[in-house]
Amino acid sequence: QVQLVESGGGLVQAGGSLRLSCTGSGRTWSTYNMGWFRQAPGKERGFVVVIRRSTTTTLYADSVKGRFTISRDNAKNTVYLQMNSLKPEDTAVYYCAAGSQGMSAMRDSGMYAFWGQGTLVTVSS
Repeated sequence: QVQLVESGGGLVQAGGSLRLSCTGSGRTWSTYNMGWFRQAPGKERGFVVVIRRSTTTTLYADSVKGRFTISRDNAKNTVYLQMNSLKPEDTAVYYCAAGSQGMSAMRDSGMYAFWGQGTLVTVSS
């Protein structure tokens, strides 16, 4: 069992930056691929980025490529999402998730076994 807690959301102006954190419990945390998803009002939850469990291999959604950076510190059981050049369309609740399927499947939210409660990011224009 893995419990995930996100933090770092808030209100920022367009063009600004935020860093989200997701801290997990459990001794097996480092064995999971860690993903970030987001859900805007009235929309389905969508894939943002995933990082492989023990390497720096990452996969980004096209909409955030070049602006967002994911990283993880397995010693701290924490994954980070650095978000730069934020746009109003990035406004959403951001969720971190843990899954153990292959990276090619990690765009699918159904492949993740554990989820955090979400943190709200609001980007004003």
